Order: sequence, then C-alpha cells, then structure tokens
Amino acid sequence: MSPSPAIRAAARRAIVAFAILAACYVSVAYGLAPAWWRHYERQGALADKAMTTRTSLGIPGDALNVGLEGRRDDVLCAMRAAGWRPADPVNWRSSAKIVGSVLLRRAYPTAPVSDLVYDGHRQDLAFEKPSGASPSTRHHVRLWQALEAGDDGLPVWLGAATFDRSVGVSHFTGQVTHHVDADIDAERDFLTADLAAAGIVEASYWVSGVGPTLFGRNGGGDRYFTDGEIAFSRLSENCESRPGAPPVPPSSPAIQAKNRLFAWAAALWRRFR
Repeated sequence: MSPSPAIRAAARRAIVAFAILAACYVSVAYGLAPAWWRHYERQGALADKAMTTRTSLGIPGDALNVGLEGRRDDVLCAMRAAGWRPADPVNWRSSAKIVGSVLLRRAYPTAPVSDLVYDGHRQDLAFEKPSGASPSTRHHVRLWQALEAGDDGLPVWLGAATFDRSVGVSHFTGQVTHHVDADIDAERDFLTADLAAAGIVEASYWVSGVGPTLFGRNGGGDRYFTDGEIAFSRLSENCESRPGAPPVPPSSPAIQAKNRLFAWAAALWRRFR
C-alpha cells in the first residue's frame, strides 16, 4: 500500500527542511564562523600559514599558541630573564640522562625535548621550566622563526607551549614520550605572564591561531583544547627592563564574544571529561 499524498508531501517538506538546515550548518560552521573569529590586525603575513605543527612522521602535532617579536639574542635573553632555560639537544647522552632523572626522580632542568616540524623544519629553539622533582613534569615551549621581519621590522617567532604532566607511551606509535596537559591555553598564559613579570615585554596582542578546538589531539594522541588564539609578546631590545604591565589592545567584540562562548564550553569540558 503506497503512502497517501499527505504523507508524501510531509516527507518532501521534511527532506527540504533537513537540506536547508544542513546547508545553514555547513555555511556557518565552515564559512561564517571561521571568518568571524579570524583576525590579523597585527602580523597579517601569518594569515596564510598553518597553525599546527607535525611530528617527524607527518602526524599533526601541537597547536601553535604563543608568538614573540624580537631578534634571536633578545629571545634567548628574555626567556632566561623569565626563568626558562634552553633544552639540551637530543642525543644518546641527554636521552640516557633524562631516563635516569625520571626513574630516580632527579632534577634535570635542561632536559631535551623531542623534535616537532613546522614549515618544513624542526624547532629553532626550545626552552623549559621545571615543575617537580624530575623532568616527568615540566613547562616547555618550542619556537620557530616564522617571519624574518614582521609588521615592526622584527623577526616573528611562533611557538607551541605545553605542560608535560607525565611520561608514558604515544597512543599512535607506542614510543616513549611525555603526555601533555589538555589545557594548552593555561600554558600559553603561564609563559606570557612569566615574560611580562620579567619586565622585558614592550607590548602584547592577540592574533588568530588554530581556532576554537575542544577535541584536538597532538602527535602523541593526547587531547587538547584551546580558544585558538596566539598570545604575542614584543620583546624589549637587549633585555632592557620596562616597569609595569605591557599594554594589551582590546579584542574586537566578535572575538570577545567567541572567547566567552568558548570559555563556557571549555568549563563544561573540564567538568565532565
């Protein structure tokens, strides 16, 4: 028995309504929303660059969440002033030392970090700050020089700052690695605050990064979430001390609204994860 004309008409209306809703979702989620929150009032040359690193195997790695303006010597001086130390290069000696320091819970404040790749090359610089008795937990950041000269004529660096919460094995490869804390915005803010407290930041501002992400995964398979913003610090030349907090221009109303919405979603994520 075939459906009645009324049922067929109702089914057609339902199909049309679903198609309209699907089209609206795709337009908003993949068109309007990303355009709404993308902003490059500063460092417009970054707009076309990727905002996620990759592992040596080509697996998507950590999201970029910090930026610096300054010459290499200024970066080295600023990080030292903020209490962060350069990580040792990865070799058999440093690898054996970090294994021993983790097993015996001994300090190793310059323990090596594994390589990640951005824009075709591994990190130019890596720094860390201890958090605990051994390097099984630590703050660390990898930095790449993304532009030789940005809006202010200074080199522009992009970095991925994360907090190592434990040692384990990669969910993707089974290799021994550090597992990172999911809240990468907290680590971004921690590093930015350290630099500002050291008095060597002339100005701070925000640009778009990977975009709002609640269920990202890095190269080791660890989940992460982020509001998708990159916190930039323009460093003072020659580590010249500058008293007071650096000025931070306000974000646009659209970005403020996006961040409020994301903060609400992230709070739910933390509560129920």
